Amino acid sequence: MWRALVFIGLLCVAAFGAVWLADRPGTVLVTFGGYEVQTSVAVAAVALVGLALALALLWSAVSTILRLPSRLTFASRARRRSRGYQAVSRGMVAVGAGDTIAARRYANEAERLLGHEPLTLLLKAQAAQVSGHREAAEAAFKQMMDEDETRVLGLRGLFVEARRRGDALAAREFASEAVRIAPAAAWASDAVLEARCAERDWRGALEAIERRTSLGLLDKATAKRHRAVLSTADALDRAEHDPEGALRSAQDAVKLAPDLVPAAALAGKLLSRRGDLRRAAKIVEAAWRSQPHPDLAEVYLNLRPGDSGLDRLKRAETLFKLSNGAPEGRLAIARSALESREFDRARDALEPLLADRPTMRVCLLMSDLEQAEHGSTGKGREWLARATRAPRDPAWIADGVVSDHWAPISPVTGRLDAFVWQAPPDVLIAPEITMHDDVTADIDDEPRALPVAAAEEPQPAMAAASAPEPVPAPVEPVSTVEAAWPEPSKEEETPHPKPGPVVFPVTPPDVPKLEEPASARRSVFSIW
Repeated sequence: MWRALVFIGLLCVAAFGAVWLADRPGTVLVTFGGYEVQTSVAVAAVALVGLALALALLWSAVSTILRLPSRLTFASRARRRSRGYQAVSRGMVAVGAGDTIAARRYANEAERLLGHEPLTLLLKAQAAQVSGHREAAEAAFKQMMDEDETRVLGLRGLFVEARRRGDALAAREFASEAVRIAPAAAWASDAVLEARCAERDWRGALEAIERRTSLGLLDKATAKRHRAVLSTADALDRAEHDPEGALRSAQDAVKLAPDLVPAAALAGKLLSRRGDLRRAAKIVEAAWRSQPHPDLAEVYLNLRPGDSGLDRLKRAETLFKLSNGAPEGRLAIARSALESREFDRARDALEPLLADRPTMRVCLLMSDLEQAEHGSTGKGREWLARATRAPRDPAWIADGVVSDHWAPISPVTGRLDAFVWQAPPDVLIAPEITMHDDVTADIDDEPRALPVAAAEEPQPAMAAASAPEPVPAPVEPVSTVEAAWPEPSKEEETPHPKPGPVVFPVTPPDVPKLEEPASARRSVFSIW
């Protein structure tokens, strides 16, 4: 559209010029070398335009001839680069498909056609990695570090190779160099943070978190959570040799994440040691409302050393009210009631947990309750046997690792804040079975009679197809002992006195029976 308008405009200008020249006649006289040329202005203008066009065509032809070798060279280079990039494309496909022979062939072809291009070096390194040639891969990544545009890529490749061979120091150096060159590289920031956490340099890890947050690599909520986890880890490491510093770090973690159980438990424990029971109880109660946890219950029940069992039972009832009937609240009441020898209260607390399928801790508590109340009986050992097949209680789990204690990083991947409090997968739970063996039996249990096997009627060898099978009449079971001996005659029968039961004394008459102390009847499998 615009081209048509421009063309029409030029035609209008040319027509206007022609009319203008026609309205103003005149002559043009040119004298050169003894010759005179005289013509009109219009003819002179047309001749001048024609001469300009001829000169332009001549210059174009001459320049084309002069640039022909360079154009031929450029076309050859373009074809070479096209073939090289085609080899790179096919090599990448071969690397993705796992064809090591084709990947190496295309990598060599791309290097021959393109030289040390970034994509060529990348293909060469990946082909070496797929083929298992680690030295060749590292050499390619080192060549990438010679160019500014591929230096970070080379550092990442060297970082990966260092981690594969287990050289943590070299991997950290490569990641630190990459962070210095490209602070926004997420992989380098993650690697530096992971290395500092592995070295338990929690302060350095906090600095890395702050840097990542300022660069926009972490959102505010995640950064806040990570700062709380790192502060908790720092407090746990300093709890023994620097209680004041540990308390400051724990309180910082509680401010950032009030529901972080390890931080709240540690802060409550350290505050209770200082005698600040009110603040300790407030922190533990706030965390307990978010997530009832046995560690919080342990700290809360023992806030004041020297309290009686009834005092701890009252605090356990407070936790139960705050948890809105959560199982952990009932377990806290049951444990405190058992320590206070309030057996009925302990049974009432555990009764709702026995309805479905009690967990291991519930079974062990029931075993302790039975043994504390009734001594060593079969019911106590039965609960111990059920505990071996009961579902597992919630624990700290990270990347498939089940732990009784919280840790700031995963022991498998080194990921920060990886542990979560949940029940282990059901694949680890064996189905519950009813056990009938001598382990769960007891002398005070009533014996059960064994069922008597009924003798089977002999079946005929051949039966008519049309005749229905006769229904055998019920017969009395015949004892094998009675069938083996003939029945005695009435003359030979003589009355014999019925033998009485033989009673064996539990202890000899001259040896007094020792009374077993109550502490010896306690279960050694107590979980508290």
